[in-house]
Amino acid sequence: MRSLFDRNTWQEIYGSISKNKTRTIITVIGVLWGIFIYIALSGAAKGLDNGFEKVFQTVSMNSMFVWGQSTSMPYDGFKNGRQMQLKLDNVTTIKNRIPEVQYIAPRINLGNFGSEPVLTVRGQKSGTYSINGDYPVYTKIATKGIFDGGRFINDEDIRQARKICVIGERNLKELFEEDENPIGAYIRIGDIYFQVVGVHKIATGVSFDSDSSIFIPFSTFRKLYNSGENVGYLCIAAYDDADVVQVETDIKALLKKIHRVDPKDERAFGSFNLGEAFSKVMGFAQGLTFLSLVVGVATILAGVIGIGNILLISVKERTKELGVRRALGATPREVRSQIIVESVFLTMIAGVMGIILGAGVLALINSLTQDIDMPYSNPTVPIPYVLGALAIMVIMGTLIGLIPAQRAVSIRPIDALREE
Repeated sequence: MRSLFDRNTWQEIYGSISKNKTRTIITVIGVLWGIFIYIALSGAAKGLDNGFEKVFQTVSMNSMFVWGQSTSMPYDGFKNGRQMQLKLDNVTTIKNRIPEVQYIAPRINLGNFGSEPVLTVRGQKSGTYSINGDYPVYTKIATKGIFDGGRFINDEDIRQARKICVIGERNLKELFEEDENPIGAYIRIGDIYFQVVGVHKIATGVSFDSDSSIFIPFSTFRKLYNSGENVGYLCIAAYDDADVVQVETDIKALLKKIHRVDPKDERAFGSFNLGEAFSKVMGFAQGLTFLSLVVGVATILAGVIGIGNILLISVKERTKELGVRRALGATPREVRSQIIVESVFLTMIAGVMGIILGAGVLALINSLTQDIDMPYSNPTVPIPYVLGALAIMVIMGTLIGLIPAQRAVSIRPIDALREE
């Protein structure tokens, strides 16, 4: 039996393929197109996946917001239209009653949601900005990048109601001189002086705050603005394995019970579920990946079937040649191996070319989207996926090659030699 690495084996393969180059090229293109579609669509889906992960990297993917609105139904002696006001003790109740909640941060602010921004002054420079009263736990839900030398609000700031603040990059540019170190400096927010302890960076991707938001301790905000136990809204993060939609439903149901609201009243508390939105986006990306797999495999299968067809035609055209080989002592196994090797060879050539073409297109897409502000990043296909696709192609090429191989083996030498 001749070795796979025998020169004569490959000469026969080349001779068989070159007898009808046009037909072979067209058929190979079918397989090439299938693997190209698979690589291109899978890479595009991965780029979308990477892009949204990058967008959401600064916030908890299972986060949500809840705030008070007004009731739309009378209940328990109260008229409809009652304004709901979240309280600090709601935080403890939610944390104790709903175990799926990992972090919960009460927030209160001025300058957002219709309220007037606060005049902030530093020397001869001034500006109007939003002021947020926060707890340190807020950074567990929405990451805050702080420049070296600074920090965010800590527990001691809360306990002592310190007059400290964390400013943003825009505040730094508008209130301080270029190259001036703001850490330790004082700015006047309204009528009160605050010491700057940190500067937060401009967030890339999703952010709950702007680059000009100023953060002060929640306890300090309460004292200065006489907000008492009131909370503007709750920023909540559920555990990764929690059903964020159900957690949102449970939280609102609990708040209705606490504030004596009709359980069927859907307007009393507003909410936005970022986790649900993220899940939908990721579901779309996963659907695109699955679609690429289905379309790619179907196209590859069609191309491989085409290869099987040209090999059947090739076997028919080579009937006399195969008869001579059999008459000279070639075994059925050698003839079968020859045809199967041709099938696998054509399939592999087409597959490798499709992978190279797909990788080139993905590299081009990556270069074109580098500087575009969109949720898209690094469209690539994992190596195991590529190797898996090649393995599937080898298997399919082998299986489809069995048909013409069996046809070649079934030809009797005496019949083949009678063919003209």
